[in-house]
Amino acid sequence: MKRFSKMALVGGTTATLGAVALAVTLALPGKSTIRSVIIQGHDLASIRTAVETVGGEITHELGIIKAVSAKLTSMQIRAIRSHAQVRQVYANSTAEVAGEVYDTHYPTLTRASDLHAEGIMGEGVTVAVLDTGLWSKAPLIDNSEGNFRVLAQYDVILDREDPSHYESDDFADDVFDGSGHGSHVTSIVLSSDITEDGYYNGVAPMADLITVKAFDEDGSGQYADVIRGIDWVVAHKEEFNIRVLNLSFSAPPRSHYWEDPLNQAVMAAWDAGIVVVASAGNTGPDPMTVGAPGNVPYVITVGAMSDNYTPEDGGDDVLASFSAAGPTYSGFIKPEVVAPGGHMLGLMDANDKIAVSHPEFVEPNDEEYYMMSGTSQAAAVVSGAAALLLQADPTLSPDDVKCRLIASARPALDANGNLAYSPLTQGAGMIDVYAAVYSAETGCANRGMDVTLDLDGVEHYGGPVNQREDGSFYLMDPAGGEYNLWNGAYTKGDGYLWSDGYLWSDGYLWSDGYLWSDGYLWSDGYLWSDGYLWSDGYLWSDGYLWSDGYLWSDSLTEPASINVWVDQE
Repeated sequence: MKRFSKMALVGGTTATLGAVALAVTLALPGKSTIRSVIIQGHDLASIRTAVETVGGEITHELGIIKAVSAKLTSMQIRAIRSHAQVRQVYANSTAEVAGEVYDTHYPTLTRASDLHAEGIMGEGVTVAVLDTGLWSKAPLIDNSEGNFRVLAQYDVILDREDPSHYESDDFADDVFDGSGHGSHVTSIVLSSDITEDGYYNGVAPMADLITVKAFDEDGSGQYADVIRGIDWVVAHKEEFNIRVLNLSFSAPPRSHYWEDPLNQAVMAAWDAGIVVVASAGNTGPDPMTVGAPGNVPYVITVGAMSDNYTPEDGGDDVLASFSAAGPTYSGFIKPEVVAPGGHMLGLMDANDKIAVSHPEFVEPNDEEYYMMSGTSQAAAVVSGAAALLLQADPTLSPDDVKCRLIASARPALDANGNLAYSPLTQGAGMIDVYAAVYSAETGCANRGMDVTLDLDGVEHYGGPVNQREDGSFYLMDPAGGEYNLWNGAYTKGDGYLWSDGYLWSDGYLWSDGYLWSDGYLWSDGYLWSDGYLWSDGYLWSDGYLWSDGYLWSDSLTEPASINVWVDQE
């Protein structure tokens, strides 16, 4: 799981790099903003010059590995990283442990690493993460020129913007992440930490960042704050070139998707040209468990898969048992895609509430890293993927990005080449961002729907899934009749009984493992992803009774929260 051995550097102890032992004594800094670091390069002279150029203090020369130990500020570390002659900087804010950069694997699993090797890393694209804030000392958010990538921060709860950090990593405490969730999600999107083998830990390691804090340290929030946060993002879209908005939280559906004020804000962001990525939720695997705003038909809703702790072996991958499933109450297949969301390694302060509540998942040798599972993390992967698509082709619309991610996704197949999971749980399958970037697909997402007309109340839409009296689900034929969506073919008839085929209530063998294949052909294209004008035909027999209507509070204090904690998978 690790790319190279930890280099433990504590005053008066022995440090190791692989099989090489070094006697090292470091003066530990008195301030948390100063770091003891090891800087490794091609020759000692160039490293000394680089350190002296930025005003750092060299404490020891480690000739055996062509490195020096030094004391540097975070700003100086970023400047050092920009020097071509420096191969690697090992740093830790506590100065007690320094060295290894863990391999997170999800950039490789989604083939984002292949794009990184071609120079596609999200540069010039801004991702907004609306969550619990950002760890103020989170490392590795500099770009290829050593510039800080956090363009702005907005604390919705305090209604306070912080532009003061544009040229510095001295964040205001106004957006301090007491939870840890927002920092973890953000690092998955765009950490620029890099392993010795050259793999970036974030999916879009050079994308810019907007941090919007709308949830407290408990992960709790309310509609009013979330809506204000989304409104702020839309209002600043042009100023900061915000192209992607990550929403790793959920709330229970209370009405038709178009009547929900939160969903209306999300739809407005999509209409403004922002790719909105939402988590499906951690309330699966039962059907109809996708929450708001993941139930918005336009956005990219993401479920979670796990590599079963064997990233090198795709044959034992599984759909995460906690991943919420469709259809939505309006008949749409959700999630559209799945992405890595099991035992995800990301950055989090060990003092944050999540880490304190579950300390067993703090990396023992480097407390900046934390392991966490959820569709929140899977959504972050897809947000990073969207940034890569938009760097490669800035002219893509949100519908285009969604189309290409769907069209290039790889569904899980069983040994017979049949779908291993219902599209109601895996959508089109596991994302392949490399294939998405080089896809020419257009017009395969949100067909038959107009978000502007939807927002104006002129038209509303239903998806192609309906439900029988026995509780089973089937795909409707828009020309009349019912269709079987199975084994790669649409066949008129009674439709496939999803509930019988997947034993929702009796349990599914999630641990069997399946391959994600790019050879599966969806005949008739993406009929199952279309929308149709809402009519009585979408009133399911047992349907969800919205007839009484939900009376939204005047102050929109309805709760929303980050996705519930789930066990590692």
